[in-house]
Amino acid sequence: MSKWTPATDAKNRGTLEFTVPQEEVKQGLKAAFEKNKDKIAVPGFRKGKVPMALFIQKFGEEALYQDVLDQVLPAIYEAAVLEAGINVVGRPGIAPVSMNKGEDWQLKAEVTVAPEIKLGEYLGLEVPAQDETVDDAAVEQELNQMRENQAELVLQDAGVKAEEGDTVVIDFDGSVDGDHFDGGQAKDYSLELGSGQFIPGFEEQLVGHEAGQEVDVKVTFPEEYQAKNLAGKEALFEVTIHEIKRKSLPDLDDEFAKDVDEDVETLAELKEKVQKRLADEKQAAAKDAFEDAAVNAVVDNAEVIGDEIPEAMLQEDIDNQTNQYLGQLQQQGISPEMFFKISGQTKEGLSAQFKEGADRRVKTGLVLDAVVKAENITPSDEEVNEEVKSLSEQYHVDEAQVRAALSDTLLKHDIAMRQAVEKIVSSAKAIQK
Repeated sequence: MSKWTPATDAKNRGTLEFTVPQEEVKQGLKAAFEKNKDKIAVPGFRKGKVPMALFIQKFGEEALYQDVLDQVLPAIYEAAVLEAGINVVGRPGIAPVSMNKGEDWQLKAEVTVAPEIKLGEYLGLEVPAQDETVDDAAVEQELNQMRENQAELVLQDAGVKAEEGDTVVIDFDGSVDGDHFDGGQAKDYSLELGSGQFIPGFEEQLVGHEAGQEVDVKVTFPEEYQAKNLAGKEALFEVTIHEIKRKSLPDLDDEFAKDVDEDVETLAELKEKVQKRLADEKQAAAKDAFEDAAVNAVVDNAEVIGDEIPEAMLQEDIDNQTNQYLGQLQQQGISPEMFFKISGQTKEGLSAQFKEGADRRVKTGLVLDAVVKAENITPSDEEVNEEVKSLSEQYHVDEAQVRAALSDTLLKHDIAMRQAVEKIVSSAKAIQK
């Protein structure tokens, strides 16, 4: 039994009162005692052998109440939220009202709820058609990039002046006001001119010089430079150019085609294969862009009642984005600790980056939820089973592990959101720009 009472002095907040039936309390007491009995020491009994009745007589059942709450609260609270028909966001502040022995427990939760959405038009919208054509210039550009990837660096003869795109092998020694600084020295360093590896102005000053020359490079560190002791300072780098290497591109012919793709015999076959790959990529990108445009149109047409998204929802989105980003790095073998050390960022700084756009992402989720409700989209158990199977194959884990990590409620929500997008997109009409 639950009761929802909106707050009169705060938007999207209120109190949810609910009950833990005495039968649930009794079952929770048994589970809590079983969990703790091996830790209980009573004279005359070995640990783990104390009868529950004796424990309650000696210590009182109240000693187990916190563990009972930990046991029964998640399911009871979720049922109360469903019964009240509210969409809770963020963490609730749960407090007991009464927990009298032998009676149902009364609890209350101070919660934030998602705002209501007033949908505008969401089906049959006109959306700009996306260009899916791949012209000859795009194919030529891809082939030239493949040539660049196969290029060899050829050592240039004495007297040849360095050009942008060349790789120079240099020694350098940097100083500010005559004081040499950490990280400002290196020997036999390979630097591609024009790559932007060094601070602005450095690489440009090596263009036009020959191997064997010494060059004084004068630059100013950017104001936002990560080393605060150097930010905004003028620096002098004493540079010695040892070698100049220039790219030698392979000829665009049948031999080149066979070198880059063992499945083709001629340049014509390679061009055809590249054209098809680019066309597939362009088609996939166009599909995604059309979908985004359709959903964005629906979001633009919708209105947040009260014109305010709770801070708890924005923070939850930021936290999810941050954790998802770190999780993706973890899958690549980069731990959060390693990432923060390499990047010089903090978790708070990373989260701040995801603050931008949080309101739009949250509104989009709310609007899609509203479409799910308006269209009465209810995924079947069979669709849930298919989703579990798909996730199992995608992440190479057992289906049991998927079900342990994701509840049916969460899976159905994700499926319903996807189906809402499909309904919006399938009804949208592509119009030429």
